[in-house]
Amino acid sequence: MRRSRLIRQLMATTLPITLVLGSGSGTATADPLLGRAMSTYGLPGGIDTPTAETLPDGTLGATLSWSDYARRGNVFFQALPGLTGVLRYARVDGINDYRNEGFISDRSLDLRYQVLGEEGWRPAVAVGLQDFLGTGVYSGEYIVATRSVTPSIRVSAGLGWGALAGKPRVIDVNDNGGTPNVDQWFSGGAKPFGSVSWQVNNKLNLVAEYSHDRYQARYSNGREFQQGKEPGSKLNLAANYQIGRNYSAGIYAIGGETIGAQVTVALNPREAAYPSGLEKAPAPVRPRPSPAADPEGWSGAWSQDPTAQPAIQKALGDAMAKEGQRLESMALSANRAEVRLRNLRYINQAEAIGRTARLMTRALPPSVETFVITSTTDGMPTSSVTLRRSDVERLENTDAARIAAAASLTDAPPRAPGLVPTDGIYPRFRWSVKPYLDLGIFSAEDGLTHEVGAEARASYEITPGLVATGALRQRAFGDIGQRGPAIGLPGTRGEYYTPEEYEADPSLETTPEGVPRVRSDTRMYTGNSSPVIPEATLAWYAKPTSTVYTRVTIGLLERSFGGVSTEALWKPANSQLAFGAEVNRVRKRDFDQLFDFRDYEVTTGHVSAYYEFTEGFTAQLDVGKYLAGDVGATVTLAREFANGWQVGAYATKTDLSADEFGEGSFDKGITLSIPIGWATGQASRDRVSTNLRSLSRDGGARLNVNGRLYDRVRDSHTVDLYEGWGRFWR
Repeated sequence: MRRSRLIRQLMATTLPITLVLGSGSGTATADPLLGRAMSTYGLPGGIDTPTAETLPDGTLGATLSWSDYARRGNVFFQALPGLTGVLRYARVDGINDYRNEGFISDRSLDLRYQVLGEEGWRPAVAVGLQDFLGTGVYSGEYIVATRSVTPSIRVSAGLGWGALAGKPRVIDVNDNGGTPNVDQWFSGGAKPFGSVSWQVNNKLNLVAEYSHDRYQARYSNGREFQQGKEPGSKLNLAANYQIGRNYSAGIYAIGGETIGAQVTVALNPREAAYPSGLEKAPAPVRPRPSPAADPEGWSGAWSQDPTAQPAIQKALGDAMAKEGQRLESMALSANRAEVRLRNLRYINQAEAIGRTARLMTRALPPSVETFVITSTTDGMPTSSVTLRRSDVERLENTDAARIAAAASLTDAPPRAPGLVPTDGIYPRFRWSVKPYLDLGIFSAEDGLTHEVGAEARASYEITPGLVATGALRQRAFGDIGQRGPAIGLPGTRGEYYTPEEYEADPSLETTPEGVPRVRSDTRMYTGNSSPVIPEATLAWYAKPTSTVYTRVTIGLLERSFGGVSTEALWKPANSQLAFGAEVNRVRKRDFDQLFDFRDYEVTTGHVSAYYEFTEGFTAQLDVGKYLAGDVGATVTLAREFANGWQVGAYATKTDLSADEFGEGSFDKGITLSIPIGWATGQASRDRVSTNLRSLSRDGGARLNVNGRLYDRVRDSHTVDLYEGWGRFWR
């Protein structure tokens, strides 16, 4: 008994550290064993049992599976070469809750880490936590090994606890979920499981597995439920077929009696449809003529001509505009030129800098040897890359690393002597009209919901750093309707206030636990048949010193709040570390999303620390006061790939108790941002972004203001700039 307890404690206390740090520790000494098929839980595996396989690093995708036992939707991400995570939303049949509909809607999270890769006769080994932050219907832990017997046959065997051992955990009916039950990990007795997969050809994969899952649920009030018919056999079979590079479909049989089906889509940021892009090639570098061929140009005498700079600046600005760059200003002398550019096209700032350097060789007289290319955003200079023209000429057809070694990155001063603004840059008006799609997912009550309409958006850059922005939306159709929040009183679970009831009684804008409703009434802002204004702001960006940036934004900041948001950021161009502070004074908007406000107002604020690791990882810590007046911290870990893909995960814990917060206990979610150019091949800075969260609660809610400084400036600073430096010569 003592030995068993010791093992459980060691696993429970060391596994989280292993998951976070193991990738960088050198533990896995061989290449990861890549999966060939996905399980119904959204991980490489058999049917319902895991394997020690992983996915190619950075893979993001989803699986949808259906059987009499469950309908599962899984979003998976290969966060590190050995670490795989899954966010799951499932309909579990055969279980009743307060709705008494014969099923429950369950949200859960899994993590798996491949501790060892396959090498020689040694199998790959992985350890995993299944449903460790959900209600516990699927709760289980495992250690599994996978070995390639032949190039086409793989065998997996492991030990499973909880549901994987056919011993479902007792679910506390009073638990709000969202809290890991560490004391239950690797407890309750283990049982073996296993699987064999046969890759018949490059399309077809067959799987047989041995599983102990009884598909049962037990609750603390003594009730037990059977998720469909209990399998008559522990043997499950599956066939999976690969469709193209990104899709697969499969069928499976549980216990030889129940048939299920599954589809999978898997995307990898390194496998774009157009990996080289479809943008036009840049203009080639133009070598300078010899001094004998152009003695006046080499002498620098041209710099005394007052008409020289305006003509050169116009020619260079016109050429840069064709490359999607805006020449904001320029300083020019006989042997040095500084250009301040705003990148409007390329997702990698290095590509914009490289194309600008090429154009400078074509536009500037031969005596100009020093190029200073200063990146700007919203009128703020963010960094300067200094190059010797002779290096640009000499290294054009070499590896980008060589020009990186020859370049110098420095902080850009707020003002530089001799800078001449380009004519006609300000004021600048831009507008667009596009369709929009809002999706609601992971809702236990509503399932998948949608709203479709049109959005007109405009911005007016008055002077450098002063920007007015607005948007107008008109709903066309959808099933996201206006609805009051949950009543939240004993005996009313699953019941909601009507919009009329909610608007008529201001006291309802506080939960029964005394928490202001800042997000739990978000459905009151939906379903409008009349036009709405999701955003209308005036923002002022400034750079008081070489390393400090500031922002002040006033107006309708988001669909639920308006007011004033202020921010300051310290971020040296060559530093992986940054610090910021933000203070907001906001008031709750009326539900018609026009210009009226409700009574609730609050001052929120955070101090933030950011740290950029290698391989595109960024850690962020925000500590402060949230919209509901609660105080706490948010931890975010994000990863950005060289082509602009961004995936992150965050968790927020405040001084609200689990009962005050409600179901979920604390706020957490996954963020995803994919550049449009990754799919189309056309150079563009436009993105499709979303925030996947299982619940929308009042605790840990932060203001959704656009234009926060860190994301504005980081793409031209050390880590982010050099992660994409390979596109300098593109």
